[in-house]
Amino acid sequence: MKQTLQSALLGVVKRKVNSSGRVCNGSFAFSTTRNFTRSKSSQLPFSTVIKPQARHSSLLAIFVAASAFIGLGLTTSFIYGPTLHAEAPPKEKESGTRKIRLADVQKHGRDAEEKWVTKGTRVYDITDWIPGHPGGDVILRAVGGAIDQYWNIFSIHKKQEVYDILESYYIGDVDPQDLVDGEVPMDHVEDPFSGDPVRDERLIVLSARPCNAESPGEALSTWCTPNETFYVRNHMWVPEVDSKIHKLVIELPDGEEKEYTLKDLKKKFQEVKITATLQCSGNRRKHMTEEARSANGLQWNVGAISNAEWKGVRLRDVLADAGFDINDPPEDAKHAHFVGAEAYGASIPIDKAVEKHGDVLIVYEMNGETLPPDHGYPMRVLVPGTVAARSVKWVNKIVISEEESPSQWQRRDYKCFGPNVGPNQANWDEAPAIQEMPVQSAITSLRDISSSSPTDRKLLQVYGLEEDSVAVEGYAWSGGGRRIIRVDISADDGRNWHQAELLPDKSLGSKAWAWRRWRWVVPRGQVGRCFVVKAVDETYNGQPAEYEPHWNFRGNLTNSWHRVGYRHMGT
Repeated sequence: MKQTLQSALLGVVKRKVNSSGRVCNGSFAFSTTRNFTRSKSSQLPFSTVIKPQARHSSLLAIFVAASAFIGLGLTTSFIYGPTLHAEAPPKEKESGTRKIRLADVQKHGRDAEEKWVTKGTRVYDITDWIPGHPGGDVILRAVGGAIDQYWNIFSIHKKQEVYDILESYYIGDVDPQDLVDGEVPMDHVEDPFSGDPVRDERLIVLSARPCNAESPGEALSTWCTPNETFYVRNHMWVPEVDSKIHKLVIELPDGEEKEYTLKDLKKKFQEVKITATLQCSGNRRKHMTEEARSANGLQWNVGAISNAEWKGVRLRDVLADAGFDINDPPEDAKHAHFVGAEAYGASIPIDKAVEKHGDVLIVYEMNGETLPPDHGYPMRVLVPGTVAARSVKWVNKIVISEEESPSQWQRRDYKCFGPNVGPNQANWDEAPAIQEMPVQSAITSLRDISSSSPTDRKLLQVYGLEEDSVAVEGYAWSGGGRRIIRVDISADDGRNWHQAELLPDKSLGSKAWAWRRWRWVVPRGQVGRCFVVKAVDETYNGQPAEYEPHWNFRGNLTNSWHRVGYRHMGT
């Protein structure tokens, strides 16, 4: 793979030698699909100069490999610059003749002509690397300081060829006068997550940096999940965005662009409200790991899902205003790419983007409040009925393209394979990216109801019961706007079934984008050791009983019957 990519790149990357005699990257001229980006557009995860007349799948593969730099745990790599044979990680080398003060490194930050970084105690001038950096502008966060923290966030960097790339830009060592115990002091090392918001302590945190946290049980028991306990799925840090200057750029297939501020969106287009559920593709991955085999990724329980009322404007209206024919899209317009301010990228088919009843929105309010920072402030895309990975937060660019997004998160992370396929056998190019989600349900609450309690007796009377009972609650949802028509519940591990009550809702939108809350109250004498739930949607899609036949190494789309053991609190 390494040799193939390197050979391919040598044919398309023009290199030059600068005045110091160091080899560096020159201009790029990739012959690939014209719609990824133009030379003036650097907001996609990988900046290139595109020749519109050629569409070569081999170079597209290189482009995809390049975007993988900003993914986590990827096994492929992208080769830039000369191959120097540095250790990985590099060991202490013989000190160079040039000693550089940290104050001088700081002068070579984002606004300087030459941009420097440190890694360890070594200094690099990465000015010529920035235009071709697969992570796009993300690298500018580190210039003028240490790159170590970012190197650690993106584990793909920790490969021999990537160390070789960095070493080709070496210019000297940090002056020993600035070192503390032989290292750069921590006050010179930026924390990428220092600007992240303070989160509600009720969230169930799976990873703190980046933040990934489940909604707690009480939040899952409400129709709309409160903003502060809405589940958080971040791939990186939360970008600090100023809503007054933030712009959304729409790029059409012919390369024409139009910009919109938040104020423009609110002033020019009709506001729309919908209620929609967002669910991570890894929701309930923990159950697949426990009931079948270990699956890679965060071990989400039932809380990587939440529901909210969203307000914004229709994407189709904005595209039409930008000059795109939403009623008869051109042949080379097949996908809508979304790019976030922190470099995350994803795409959806153009049919979904412009569908009149698809309710794809650019939203700026959530449950009647301004979007919280963790959920996309000042604006995000909302693609209801679709895996939440496509509802890109902090969106600043939308590109209409013939190809789907080249990002790591479109081409690799969010896909499924058969139970016989391991990570080394997966054919990522053949597997389609996850879009609409399958039917899902889960138990979120089990509560004993006592006939001796005045409050509980009122609930028992509603169901015509007098004896001690158990109240079971949960959610059910299906992708594509398919309505939940039935929730089957068992109190004895699936031997006998009953139908749960579907609770009233206040759903807004063209289709059933929001979950259904359900409840079942059963006499305690009929309860066995395990409750089981499964849901059915309007197309009669149901949930599989077991996990193993649907196991995949990424643990995506886990939706087998949810089982919860029961033990009376008095026993």
